[in-house]
Amino acid sequence: MSLLRVAALSTVPVGAAGAVALTLYTGRRNPSWLLMALFAFWVLSPFAALQLANVASKRYSFHPRAALYAVMLVVALGTLAVYGYVAFGPPRQKTAAVFVVTPPVSWLLIAAVAAITAHKSRRAR
Repeated sequence: MSLLRVAALSTVPVGAAGAVALTLYTGRRNPSWLLMALFAFWVLSPFAALQLANVASKRYSFHPRAALYAVMLVVALGTLAVYGYVAFGPPRQKTAAVFVVTPPVSWLLIAAVAAITAHKSRRAR
């Protein structure tokens, strides 16, 4: 559990920084700094939620914390993989859709894992 915790807690800030960097890199030709700032905040939102969940998880038992750490790794690494592919992959016309859709998908994954974990922990009592 200690290794999973260290990996998750170190991957989330790196994932957040990488997501913002890849977002700004991909939109570097966009003249609207306001739009780029909004995109940066949007792609940071799942990472902020994960950090808040980590703060709240201090009182959780082993299994919910392990699930949280696992989802932290999946969201951070998955987001970097998706954004990296868009930023450095083959040229495309419409790349913004990926940056619009990925955060809500991350939110859904976080919510699903939280709901499943809560259900299982209630049932185990």
